[in-house]
Amino acid sequence: MISLSKWGGMTGQLRAAAAARGRYVRRAVAKPGLERDDLLLNGKCVVAAMVAWVLARYLLPPTVSTFAPFTALVALQATVYRSARDCTQYLLAMAAGTTLAATLAATVGIHGWSFGLLTLLGLWAGRVRRLGQQGAQVAIVGFFAFSSGQGRIDYVGYLAAAVTIGALCGLGAQLVLAPARHAGHRRQAVAHLCTGMSQRISALADTLDSSEPDGERVRQWHRDWRRLSADCRDIQNSIDEEVENGRLNPRRGAADVNDALARAREVADMGERSLDHLRSMTRAVDHALETGEIERLPGSFRPGFSSALRAAAQAIEELGRADRTDIDRLECLIGEAETELDRVQHEAASAAPQAQTLRGALLTDAGRLLAELRAGQRALASVS
Repeated sequence: MISLSKWGGMTGQLRAAAAARGRYVRRAVAKPGLERDDLLLNGKCVVAAMVAWVLARYLLPPTVSTFAPFTALVALQATVYRSARDCTQYLLAMAAGTTLAATLAATVGIHGWSFGLLTLLGLWAGRVRRLGQQGAQVAIVGFFAFSSGQGRIDYVGYLAAAVTIGALCGLGAQLVLAPARHAGHRRQAVAHLCTGMSQRISALADTLDSSEPDGERVRQWHRDWRRLSADCRDIQNSIDEEVENGRLNPRRGAADVNDALARAREVADMGERSLDHLRSMTRAVDHALETGEIERLPGSFRPGFSSALRAAAQAIEELGRADRTDIDRLECLIGEAETELDRVQHEAASAAPQAQTLRGALLTDAGRLLAELRAGQRALASVS
């Protein structure tokens, strides 16, 4: 028997799960976004599968009617392009599986060893790259056609009819209520990423400029860079999904949606590369704080280096703007950062050899960061 404490814990978990699902549904109803897309996709799956099953039940033998709703679900993916691709791959896999089953049944008969041969050939055919994730369906459909249908041509015909009904229901539901375009959400995500990077770079500059740098804050930023790198990859994947969402989609977005997504992808790529240099810079600062080496830096180095970082922070924020980037202002900001960094570098070359390794590491990472900003600027200019 379940104890009262365990029963109370299970009840609490169920209530929490129900509350979370309720909040999810409210967000989906309140505003467009990924939650609404997911809710609509589930609704389309239910309707398409139900219609496909009803049609197959009344038009075809019960031995094949299940294939209709299954195919409808295969045909309903997150994007129209993915739906068409997966549905086509499934139809090809079905054709290959039924052909193998019918051929073996007609030539060698229904036996244990011929079923094994069918399995071997089905697995081999399923490895064809063009079948993608539907490759396993070659053997599965072959099993049904061989066992339930005994390889008969009439069963294969009914099976093909059921799959066709499911495909039409699934693709029809996808096209009638095609997924919405969300380029604006991706631009906002990139803007949020760049704002977070800019704020932390500015704070790092303030820390370097301080008479008593906070080592714990520096270590926190090192952890933040790793988290932001993961965010970059998530944003890149979401942008790629949105680009795919535009293929074959009957719903048209804004006229500049493709350019906007291209700009967002370029900035996200720039952000990921820049974070590598920021991690390296933060490690150098953290080590210098632990060893006390940062106190041996020349007096003018830290203020000048901090000024270059502040200009770079503003440039990153300008690059990631949700609306169109001001190229002229971006040019001024990157130029200001490069000028300040050059001045610090020339002063460092003529200064005493104190903390030379630390200076070299910081200047190298900052120079690479500015090079990434220049590359991002050129990339935006090429897609604008």
